[in-house]
Amino acid sequence: MIAFAVIAQLMLLITGGADANSGILEPTLGLGGKLVRFFSYFTIQSNLLVMIDATLLALYPDRDNRWRRILRLDALTSIVVTGLVFTFVLAKIVHLTGLAYGITVCLHYISPVIAPLCWLLFGPRPRITWSVLALTFVWPVLWILYTFTHGAMTGWYPYPFLNPDKLGYPAAVANTMLVLIAAAILGLIFKALDHWLPANPSAESSVKRS
Repeated sequence: MIAFAVIAQLMLLITGGADANSGILEPTLGLGGKLVRFFSYFTIQSNLLVMIDATLLALYPDRDNRWRRILRLDALTSIVVTGLVFTFVLAKIVHLTGLAYGITVCLHYISPVIAPLCWLLFGPRPRITWSVLALTFVWPVLWILYTFTHGAMTGWYPYPFLNPDKLGYPAAVANTMLVLIAAAILGLIFKALDHWLPANPSAESSVKRS
């Protein structure tokens, strides 16, 4: 589903259609600029993490290492954050129709529900340690640093709530920290559930060996 949505969005951008993340048409922006902005969205990156993790689980269900665990927790926390932020902050300002609307439903509503639901039902568990939880936040912090650096250089920010040109740096940083704190709380919830919910036998033995 994610692959379909991403490919469909790329085709829309190539043909001059609307961006399903913002609903904005930018006919004067070159394709290179559109692609950079497209892959700069937290939504797109979080969905790609989910897609990669799901693919690896399907192809190699018994393989396990620290980076796979970090990838999975990054995918889970970031996709839930994506759904929550879009639903409660961005949905009211993004107006889409047609294919772009279908894409945004896939990326902002369906994926944020299916990904954690599948984890709750099927695991694999237990695999979330304190070190995995800590390393999970390397990517979000790098994304934040990239976003503010890229924005300072180009004047473009992927989301209005972290745009310091409009809000000022204190408000933009505060909003970003709130989202990061929400992600940390989600990470703690996933860690607790990883411990409390029934374990996958192969995953349990893998944790004992690690």
